[in-house]
Amino acid sequence: MSNDYAVGIDIGGTKIAIGIVDSEGEICSSDKIDMDKEATPDYMVENISANIKSLLRHKDVKVSDLRGIGIGAPGPLNTTRGMITSPQNLPGWWDYPIVERVQQHFHAETNIVLENDANAAAVAEKWKGAGTTNENFVYVTISTGIGGGLFSNSKLLQGVSGNAGEIGHIVIDPSLGTCPCGQKGCWEFIASGTAISRRGSELKGYKLPTKKVIELANQGDVQMKQIRDQSFEYIGMGCVTLINMLDPEKIIIGGGVSQIGDPLFLSVRDYVSKFALNPTGRTTEIVPAGLQQSSGLIGAASLIHGNY
Repeated sequence: MSNDYAVGIDIGGTKIAIGIVDSEGEICSSDKIDMDKEATPDYMVENISANIKSLLRHKDVKVSDLRGIGIGAPGPLNTTRGMITSPQNLPGWWDYPIVERVQQHFHAETNIVLENDANAAAVAEKWKGAGTTNENFVYVTISTGIGGGLFSNSKLLQGVSGNAGEIGHIVIDPSLGTCPCGQKGCWEFIASGTAISRRGSELKGYKLPTKKVIELANQGDVQMKQIRDQSFEYIGMGCVTLINMLDPEKIIIGGGVSQIGDPLFLSVRDYVSKFALNPTGRTTEIVPAGLQQSSGLIGAASLIHGNY
């Protein structure tokens, strides 16, 4: 049993997924807790740590048997110092030393690694998901925000500070308003799940979750259909930009919005087939995440299991 397990923590804008993952990439036990943005990060870390200990007890695994704990969190990050620095969707977590705070709840020698959540998910897709046979691909997560993990020649592109892949802040249409990052018309601001919910809620005059906007669109609501179709087009625009820039074999799309399924993927493939600059780029594979909603959790654990 010793050293066969790692804990993965996938911190998102609305939920935190926590799980025990074995060395084969199988989730042995997992749970989710809601992200309470009104609570302090310390309070949330206490909940996360208690949850981990409960999962370990349930599996009869000792903390000392763990290979370590991997944390995937929204960037930008300072991974060298183990800090979440300035995520746009989690303003209460700015400059938060998460590795140090998690360490306080476990043994001092527990190995804890922090990585961008989309990078971690991309590593998981390379290890066990839709990118196993690809040397060059982009993983795109579309949920509360939009993030990315970039693989080139089978290596994760991290950049000089480890923050490469912040693709959600590619500017698509400045006329559509100012993103929390300060730029106008960022991809994340106009095409994420948050954006779909915001635009639907503004039109209806009451709060509509993303899933409800899509449901109404599918039922024939003209206003919601326009939002859905525009959002699909914006996602296509971002994918064309990535294809023109990086020339990948494949774009893998995960996150909550990817659960829309075929209508989204057919629309994006159609857009790419018309507007990617390079003729070969127009046939770039656009596929759903092979690990579905588990990419981030498995990816966080894979930081410990050495697939990174």
